[in-house]
Amino acid sequence: MLVDLLPLFMFLTLIALMFTGYPIGFILGGVAILFGAIGIAADVFSFAEFFIFVPRTWIIAENLQIIAVPLFVFMGVMLERSRIAQDLLEALQLMLRRVPGGMALAVTLMGVIFAAVTGVVGASVIMLTLIALPTMLTAGYRPSLALGTIAASSTLGILIPPSILLVFLSELLQISIGPLFAGAIYPGLLLSLLYLLYILTLTIIVPQAAPALPAANDRIPTIQVVRVLLRGILPPAILIAIIMGSVLGGLATITESAAFGAGGALLLAWLRGNLDRAALRDSLNRSAMTVGMIFVLYIGATSFAYVFRVLGGEEIIHLLFESTDLGSWGVLLMVIALIFLMGFFFDVLEIMLIAVPIFGPIVSVLDFGPHIAQEDVVYWFAILVAITLQTSFLTPPMGLSLFYIKGVAPSSVSMGQIYRGIIPFVLLQLTCVGLVLLWPQIVMSLPHSLFD
Repeated sequence: MLVDLLPLFMFLTLIALMFTGYPIGFILGGVAILFGAIGIAADVFSFAEFFIFVPRTWIIAENLQIIAVPLFVFMGVMLERSRIAQDLLEALQLMLRRVPGGMALAVTLMGVIFAAVTGVVGASVIMLTLIALPTMLTAGYRPSLALGTIAASSTLGILIPPSILLVFLSELLQISIGPLFAGAIYPGLLLSLLYLLYILTLTIIVPQAAPALPAANDRIPTIQVVRVLLRGILPPAILIAIIMGSVLGGLATITESAAFGAGGALLLAWLRGNLDRAALRDSLNRSAMTVGMIFVLYIGATSFAYVFRVLGGEEIIHLLFESTDLGSWGVLLMVIALIFLMGFFFDVLEIMLIAVPIFGPIVSVLDFGPHIAQEDVVYWFAILVAITLQTSFLTPPMGLSLFYIKGVAPSSVSMGQIYRGIIPFVLLQLTCVGLVLLWPQIVMSLPHSLFD
């Protein structure tokens, strides 16, 4: 009986070691080796199976689709160096200067646009905090509103293509990246709309939460307005058209579009005079560190998943769900709830690489009758996971966006203000999950129109 429970002990050991603060990639790999050795002693695992770790790692290294991840990371770092974000925020603030809560709305729209250019959340939240938070606080914005808006808007890069998370989800679930990208667009825009409606409603009902700009700011020469709009909005619009248009139009693979995007980011940095040898070296170093962390985590996760599966982990989960007699909807809701709860304690990549290989094969074969076609369930599930994983960036105590903000925000900003600010946006994210659960067409309508 103890042998049958090895997968459960393996999972509990992983959970316990995660709280030690040791790098999670090494924990995953170490637990895989430890329980592989225990499996050898119990005669349910063979030493030769350790050699399977190498080809499983090489599969990810030679996957042409995953090559897009380093390119998107580099593109995000270069765009940060090119100062395109500052120009974009200035242009959006100029457009929305007469609208209640205009600066918060501008930050949200900037999060949408920047998410559509690069899917690197950490860079987005730090950049938005540095360039938007001081301005909002100086303008008299309520700190919780300013902080919540920045934290939530920066996480849109998880959902809106080209998202690194979506690239990994397509690989883990073995689904096409084009339809997955298309399926994420409407939910991403829906979530953005929920943010905008909340901010607009709050600032109309409680004007002191977001004071209007002085009337003198309205008197801006037309030629200056046009110049700011062209400089701030045109470059990201062109990059979005290149990246998303090429993938959705079938003109390029995801890797080719990522290469175009990285080249476009280099070109923008050069045109703006922000590309020199030091800037390029710094961007390459930061990109290499980020990519290295991602792939060490992936190597550990794929090793853990293999040992967990060989020891009978999938069978235990299947038996658990079958014994509860929850039905298709019950299983799906339980999986989404577990992923949401994991977000309180683990990083988004950790959750995805651990949970999706375990739960994905179970959910993808469930039958939801006329609610959604069987072949669409896996895409629907992937988007539900992506929306739910956004909460892991915001929910304490492990919400990384909260620590990013605290690390670069003025000393007057407290963690209590940050926590209060993210609560409405977490509820909006869960509302989006509920809407997508009720209406799968939000996910599947665009993929069907583009790829059927």
